[in-house]
Formats: sequence, structure tokens, C-alpha cells
Amino acid sequence: MEENKLVMVFKNTLGNSFSITVDDPKTDLEEQEIIDAMNLIKSKNIFQPKGYDIAECVSAKVVDSTVTEYDLVV
Repeated sequence: MEENKLVMVFKNTLGNSFSITVDDPKTDLEEQEIIDAMNLIKSKNIFQPKGYDIAECVSAKVVDSTVTEYDLVV
């Protein structure tokens, strides 16, 4: 099974980094869409990690991984 995640990294007003992860982002996602989404998250100030405002958009990446699950009887 393949899993994809969009990982967006921000910094809060203390300078601490934190990330927001979106499972299964659309496959034709463009860089400008990610930038716009991150700027919207920052401007709306919806998330306040540890009670501090988002100060900066740092980076974003799409992570593709293959997961192999085993049905083991224990």
C-alpha cells in the first residue's frame, strides 16, 4: 500500500518549528497551491501551537512511502 502525505512546516512567534500534515493530497498539487494554503493558514491564525501565533511559513514537501502490512496472529 502506498501512502502520500503533504508536510507543511511553520515557525511560531517563539521561533519553534512545527508541522501540519495532510494525508493523501491530490496528485496534481502545484507549488503555488501549497504556498497559498500555507499563507492562508498563517493569516487566519487558526492553529496556535503551544499557544503562540504562526510567524513564518518555512517549507513543504510531499512524502511518498510504501507500507507493507502483515496479518500476524499473536
